[in-house]
Amino acid sequence: MSKPRKSVARQTRRDDRARVRNDSKLIASADRSIPAQPTAARKEPAVPKTPGQKRYDAGFKSSDIVFGLGPAGTGKTWFAIQRAAEALKAKTIKKIYVTRPAIEVGEGMGFLPGELDEKFAPYLIPVKEAFVEALGAGFYEYCLKAGIIEPVPLAFIRGRTLKDAWVIADEMQNATKAEFKAFLTRIGENAKFVINGDVTQTDEKIGRNSGLMDAVDRIGNHSQVTVVTFTRAEIVRSGLCQDIVEAYEEGFGRF
Repeated sequence: MSKPRKSVARQTRRDDRARVRNDSKLIASADRSIPAQPTAARKEPAVPKTPGQKRYDAGFKSSDIVFGLGPAGTGKTWFAIQRAAEALKAKTIKKIYVTRPAIEVGEGMGFLPGELDEKFAPYLIPVKEAFVEALGAGFYEYCLKAGIIEPVPLAFIRGRTLKDAWVIADEMQNATKAEFKAFLTRIGENAKFVINGDVTQTDEKIGRNSGLMDAVDRIGNHSQVTVVTFTRAEIVRSGLCQDIVEAYEEGFGRF
């Protein structure tokens, strides 16, 4: 009786892998079907819009490691990308790395088709608009192809020295304590690490093993580290986004 069960399990795994491949093809096809529009780069430096963004910006100027903690929609990633792009255009750095924990890929990156850069391409989707706004569509695409902007899974940073670069790490509430240690010890000369996360969005698989607040507790008081906590009142994405965040944090019957 064990053989039929094994056969069913094998078929289920095959179906799951096929579904992931098909979904990836559909996403790629949809992306290609949208005609590319020429987008010019931002000409003026980005201006902080909230008290949190002002503290964040001050941290970029004074610290090598900046933590941005708080809810979605507060502009943590967008503002970090604008400043990183400005540093790149000013030639004070040579690269921009974008990373985040791989836990968000439900099936694991091994099931996604293509080479490593293709597997990690979906991680660029949330940040593409911010890069295009900062650099222009053409220069952004050039930077990707030339490896000047490099998306890299958090797990693949181990063993590397990241220097002359900005490193923007998102969704870091889903990085474990061990991953944080491996990540933070990669910092080299003339490198700035921007670490963003929202502890209320920690994945269930990580739970108490989340390394975000553990890292803040360990190094948050260092002279070269700035910790900025954004509030719900600083959500700039939209008023509705702010209401939704409050509804989920405060419980039912909010409205």
